Amino acid sequence: MSDHPILVLAATGGQGRAVSTALLERGAPLRALVRNPASPGARALAERGAEVVTGSLDDADSLTAAMQDVAAVFAMTTPFESGVDAEIEQGHTIITAAERARVPHLVFSSVAGANQDSGVPHFESKRVIEAELESSALPHTILGPTYFYDNALGGIDRIRTDGVLDLPLPPDRPLQQLDRRDLGAFAAHVLLSPDHVVGRRIELASDAPTPESMAAALTHAIGSPIRYEQVPLGSIESPDMHAMWWFLNGPGYQVDLAGLHAEFPDVGWTSFANWAARTFETAT
Repeated sequence: MSDHPILVLAATGGQGRAVSTALLERGAPLRALVRNPASPGARALAERGAEVVTGSLDDADSLTAAMQDVAAVFAMTTPFESGVDAEIEQGHTIITAAERARVPHLVFSSVAGANQDSGVPHFESKRVIEAELESSALPHTILGPTYFYDNALGGIDRIRTDGVLDLPLPPDRPLQQLDRRDLGAFAAHVLLSPDHVVGRRIELASDAPTPESMAAALTHAIGSPIRYEQVPLGSIESPDMHAMWWFLNGPGYQVDLAGLHAEFPDVGWTSFANWAARTFETAT
């Protein structure tokens, strides 16, 4: 393991926190870039031994400074604050800073399906960033997460209060999904052992449950009946989310789960049922 730290951008966000946690569990030196070093998440990382630095995905100077003398960088972008154009600019800023700092290995978290002409705005923006990264001279690995298990928690009140899980999918349609902890473990592996993954684009999924099997797993985990109700696709008002669910009802993600899990068995690959049991283990 290198003595140089691994830099995680947006280290207190969902993905960044998972990767930071996995690196710390492996004893890796961590440099965590955050917008607010006084936030509870940033303080928690500092208490665990991380070097916390302040910066923004929109500020090339702060990124370049944070990237000095690192072994690798984990990066991601988001369209959900300022839109897809701003996300593309974030990606450009990250790549520019990494080139300036001569980063030895940049791991970029994109999205599964970004290379499928999906028509989903926040997939297409990540594909633009991927293309810029691929045309650069930076040693890099691109990760493509699928739908995260904990997206189900966005409807937690509906699940707990009404006993209903609802998604805009047929009840028997498998949906490839990813445990955020599995993302953290996989990214940590790639960051710490880059030799066999540099230059690759690897899509990630832990399991492919159907909505009906998800409801059954939640029923078992929570201890009360959860039924599945299909949401009409036409009721989704956000153009981006409508396009995403249209894609997921159509070609969908194309992760080779068996091949992925066989190549990287140490990740563990958590099933949806096990995630639900872990997440709701204190539910009554």
